[in-house]
Amino acid sequence: MLDCVIIGDSIAVGTTIYRPDCASYSKGGINTWQWNKQYSANSLTANTVIISLGSNDHKYIKTHYELEKIRKKVQARQVFWILPHGNLKGSEVPIEHIQNIVTELAAQYGDIVLPITKVSADKIHPTAAGYKELAEKTR
Repeated sequence: MLDCVIIGDSIAVGTTIYRPDCASYSKGGINTWQWNKQYSANSLTANTVIISLGSNDHKYIKTHYELEKIRKKVQARQVFWILPHGNLKGSEVPIEHIQNIVTELAAQYGDIVLPITKVSADKIHPTAAGYKELAEKTR
């Protein structure tokens, strides 16, 4: 069994830089539907699983359905969700909607939600200090 797996979008990619001990199934710009299509065959069994998805979802993505499909596959002692801080205006989905889905799923499974507290100028991604903070909280 792997010790740590990080899955998700560009925020997951950035987190991997500060958690090089983790396997990473992540890609910048990917939404939850695309993640399921591309990575769903990978094992999500590890001591720790870190999930960062939702920032790239848009009005045609069934975010709750796609995230729940992922979470059902996860087998871990500890699961962390990185709470999306922002998304592109073109997504036509209020970020609060995505945040509510993430928070609800995490509560349902007894997982930990980590907000991004140090945000870059794009109001989506963490700063370097923000990535470091997220990585430290997942150890």
